[in-house]
Amino acid sequence: MGSTSGAIDAFDFPPGREFLGKYRIVGRLGGGWEGEVYKILEIRTGIERTAKFFYPQRNVNDRTSRRCASKLHKLRDCPILVQYHTEEKVSFHRTPVTAFISEYVKGELLSSFVGSCLGRRLTPYKGLHLLHALVRGVEQVHRLGEYHGDIHDDNIIVTRFGLSFELKLIDLFRLDGSRAECRRTDVIDMVRVLYDAVGGAKHYAKQPPAVKHICCGLKSSLILKKFPTAARLRRHLETMTW
Repeated sequence: MGSTSGAIDAFDFPPGREFLGKYRIVGRLGGGWEGEVYKILEIRTGIERTAKFFYPQRNVNDRTSRRCASKLHKLRDCPILVQYHTEEKVSFHRTPVTAFISEYVKGELLSSFVGSCLGRRLTPYKGLHLLHALVRGVEQVHRLGEYHGDIHDDNIIVTRFGLSFELKLIDLFRLDGSRAECRRTDVIDMVRVLYDAVGGAKHYAKQPPAVKHICCGLKSSLILKKFPTAARLRRHLETMTW
């Protein structure tokens, strides 16, 4: 499918379709501004992977995919991020398309996980554990001078939940502005994840002081005054009085 301007706005690859003689489409996982993401099978090994197909107009001269590959390589030792494997070139209606091959992560989007909980929200206790797992992972990214840029409940995969959460972040995004400014945006976005997970505005008035102290009514200036960095927020979570 293409738009009237000739830009590709959907791939709609069917399950079973093979490409490059190496991979087979299993199913679509999602999509966004940059392209579409599919679960694929590496035919020779039977290993499940993820393939992100970039819309060419969003990836002119492969600038977007190269930036993303470089960033993920730099952050390859950060467990919260999906691990990049390789880049492939495929043809879609005679148009070259870049495919980004990475690990396949089993789990559930946070939005779906929270939606399946009693009352469609986490208890404050679980919410704070969720935030701690998220902040601890993102702090490693920030320590290397980078940022995520688009942290929300549809970009967080819950891979395991028990005494604590194990998470993966997907879809790093490039924001305008300095990296320091973007890292501060990550902090605000992580606090917003807690706010939404425990019930949002509808239940905020009844949240315990421990949650309100962090969320600050979602006032960015107040959040950053208390927690200017992910490290500061993590230390607060690890030493707070409940």
